Amino acid sequence: MTHTDQSVRVPGRVIDLDRARERHGEQADRMVRLLGVGDPLADAVILEIDALGKESRRALNAGLADGLASLTGPPPAIAAFLRQMETVPAWVDPEMIRRGETAALSVPLLWFELSAMATALVHTYSSPAIARLLVQTGRLTTMAPRRLAETGMWTAQATMPGGLLRGAPGYQATAQVRLLHARMRHSALKRGWDTAEWGVPINQVDVARTWLDFALISYQAIAALGFELTEAEQHDMYRYWHYIGYLLGLDDESFYRDITGHQAAAELMGLFDLTKHAPDENSRALTTAMIKAQVGSLAAHPQPLMSPADLTHLVHAILRSAYGDELSEQLGIPESTAMPFLALTRQANRDARRLQTADPTVAANALAQNVAIREAILKAASPAPTYQQHAHTGLPDD
Repeated sequence: MTHTDQSVRVPGRVIDLDRARERHGEQADRMVRLLGVGDPLADAVILEIDALGKESRRALNAGLADGLASLTGPPPAIAAFLRQMETVPAWVDPEMIRRGETAALSVPLLWFELSAMATALVHTYSSPAIARLLVQTGRLTTMAPRRLAETGMWTAQATMPGGLLRGAPGYQATAQVRLLHARMRHSALKRGWDTAEWGVPINQVDVARTWLDFALISYQAIAALGFELTEAEQHDMYRYWHYIGYLLGLDDESFYRDITGHQAAAELMGLFDLTKHAPDENSRALTTAMIKAQVGSLAAHPQPLMSPADLTHLVHAILRSAYGDELSEQLGIPESTAMPFLALTRQANRDARRLQTADPTVAANALAQNVAIREAILKAASPAPTYQQHAHTGLPDD
């Protein structure tokens, strides 16, 4: 291994660091440093829960629902975690949180489900380090439908109006995702994860990459269906996702807070992609499993858009449009006969969106209708899992 300075060692997973420094300057060395950083607050909660047992889990769940002030004598690590979660940064606009993530909510649910979730997850799997960790759980390829459903539920809750207010479903679900990362980090290190080669498991860079997968890559897929965001819409969307990143435990704000549009987001993703190896067999196994899960979910819809075979071709077309040919080939995503259909769908949706956004009243009504549909689905769904249920999702037994 080489050195970025006297104290930071470069994990073996990093390639082309000199070229990255030429293109990205100090951001490249910041990335290397953050490969060795986990989430100390969430990690301490995992250790505390393992030491104290069910009473600490009850305290955590109660604190997430009702706030730190509702607890009497909470364990110190849980108290510190809740205190940070409840401290809203000065740069967060409360009105923005009350409105929800309007860019996502402006997209009809069918098209959002078709494009966003699987695209974000599969792109996450293109990182061999992340794919290696997930495959080592031993069950993720068979649990892809559950992972897709849970991720869809989290995203829906986190983007709804008021969803990130303290104690709201999206706030609690985001905390659970963060704690799941900490549990997986703890389990991987316990089993001898090679940090010299791979960095800390689910480190700050991996979380930032996942954050970009939802804030950038999923919207590239949505754009492939004709729902392209204006610069103003991108700005609002990234401001919202800045707060999600904070709640997910992204600690170094200088790493992501300057991103206010897709171009800057693509620059940071470019740094990550430049310095990682190509997708490997783990990446391809996870990709295959997630595509199958996505098609299964869409085919099970009360009014399926098309047959499972045609849905598979359409999902392949969306992924290839979002990723480009090179990455798609590396992930084992074949060329698709649905490209002409996708092009027609894109144009039809563009035309409809243009007419909708030209009239503020029509746009507001469409947004309200989309929110109402999502609210009804979330109301009918099972409640968000507590820590005890969520923490072991996809993990082998310790």
